[in-house]
Amino acid sequence: MALKPPSASRILTASLVGTAVEFYDFYIYATAAALVFGPLFFPSDNADLQLLLSFASFAVAFVARPIGALVFGHYGDRLGRKSTLVASLLLMGGSTFSITFLPTYAAIGVAAPIILCLLRFGQGFGLGGEWGGAALLAVENAPPGWRGRYGMFPQLGAPVGFIAANGLFLALGLWLDDGEFLEWGWRLPFAGSILLVGIGLWVRLTILETPAFAAMLAHEKPPAVPLAELVRDHGRATLCGIATAVTCFAIFYIATAFALGYGTTALGYSREAFLQLQLGAILFLAAGILIAGWLSDRTSPQRVLMIGSIASIGVGTAMGPLMQAGSGGVFAFLSLGLFVMGFVYGPLGAFLPGLFPARVRYTGASVAFNLGGIIGGGLTPVIGAALSARYGIGAVGWYLAGAALVSVIGLALLPKEDAGSSLGG
Repeated sequence: MALKPPSASRILTASLVGTAVEFYDFYIYATAAALVFGPLFFPSDNADLQLLLSFASFAVAFVARPIGALVFGHYGDRLGRKSTLVASLLLMGGSTFSITFLPTYAAIGVAAPIILCLLRFGQGFGLGGEWGGAALLAVENAPPGWRGRYGMFPQLGAPVGFIAANGLFLALGLWLDDGEFLEWGWRLPFAGSILLVGIGLWVRLTILETPAFAAMLAHEKPPAVPLAELVRDHGRATLCGIATAVTCFAIFYIATAFALGYGTTALGYSREAFLQLQLGAILFLAAGILIAGWLSDRTSPQRVLMIGSIASIGVGTAMGPLMQAGSGGVFAFLSLGLFVMGFVYGPLGAFLPGLFPARVRYTGASVAFNLGGIIGGGLTPVIGAALSARYGIGAVGWYLAGAALVSVIGLALLPKEDAGSSLGG
């Protein structure tokens, strides 16, 4: 039986659910890395070293993401968006769910952190193809004048996934004592990921191929090696896209993974108290994404991204004073940072695909997004922990300001005619 043409709501739901799973998976790992993975998988008498090793396992996925971007981008540009999105979701969700059953260091010794890092690699590999496909699914189905608003739906998966993960960890913290949480409670969020994956698969299996990809196939053969064509013909756009994506990752992982670890150690907050602060602040990210999507259609994604990147420099300079100003200051920094993140993250769903023609769009958007993730987010919790231990929390803010400057330069070096002009195919 042939599938009916998908409705706009089904298309947007399919793009949103996948990135919600992505951020749910990533954030439950980041939260577990900040709270429990150190003593369970990287035992050490030095608490700072334990946390650094735990965050280093978190960074493994950022090494895997560009590899996944190349593999899934290759098949997404040759075989289509739909089947590639289904495969990436299965790999990503399967790796996350498997962590549920992983024995700890006390049970199987050094094999435990090795297997944890392998599963983290599988998470990142699947995630490498997820965002690009979800963004293309949205913007390649967008009607004229709606590209920014359609492109923001994959981005809204970030606050949705964050709220699901953060809310579940908060509920577990209120329900279980510390011993129960450390012994088995932390596994429940990883087990729960299977529900989100099931919903995502059900939605994605009922949609058709995107019009832009179908039109490309009707007029020309897909590229034999999309990466080679991308490097040869679109190198500058790719480099500028990578630089543009740096800031959103830096803000997100400073305001979430790093801040949680710092807040529950150096600042002395309980886990539940700090999670509540983050849960409230994440609503500002959703608001920022919605406003940025609307402004992108009124102006351009490139202009909104530039505004957000410049504002992120200011957020970085304000981090030190605000994080040392009590719970009100901490909440102000988290809310401000995540609101501004909406302006450097929300427009990416329309901006990055718009840098490339349909024949290499999956590869180009995925590579730019995920390499930007390595630079902006891969080692950010580790670097943040090291900087704050040696120079104080203000140094982490200057690190964020430097990341934002990278995005400002990338946007400035991209000619206007290259930004967002090729989505017609």
